[in-house]
Amino acid sequence: MTEAELKQAVASARKRGEKVVMTNGVFDILHAGHVSYLANARKLGDRLIVAVNSDASTKRLKGETRPVNPLEQRMIVLGALESVDWVVSFDEDTPQRLIAGVLPDLLVKGGDYKPEEIAGSEEVWANGGEVLVLNFEDGCFDHQYHQENPERQR
Repeated sequence: MTEAELKQAVASARKRGEKVVMTNGVFDILHAGHVSYLANARKLGDRLIVAVNSDASTKRLKGETRPVNPLEQRMIVLGALESVDWVVSFDEDTPQRLIAGVLPDLLVKGGDYKPEEIAGSEEVWANGGEVLVLNFEDGCFDHQYHQENPERQR
């Protein structure tokens, strides 16, 4: 889905009174923790947007060996999840510009962030939205996998 298509879909959802939730990440090696996190995020609203770092953005953030799975494959896998309504990519290091353009009702992020540290939080709050941090499941981290299995990195 393009950014323009996403904005159109969000506008239609809002006309129907639907609450739009948005999250973001690399989602390189999708695991049970990701699936659970996304299902929990979706339960907080009527529609879930997942913004995915492009391959170039992922390399800048995670190093030359990443991503393991190219953007198109990551988007297909995420889009196949029942909990995910819309998947869009972004090329910047953070999705702040994209979030500011979409202005979800609820912005969620997994992990140990503080809400004020989340890219796009200021814009969401300024528009009357909420920002929430959800916990990941223990033992389900792709960065942990890469640290423990360096031979699997490309």
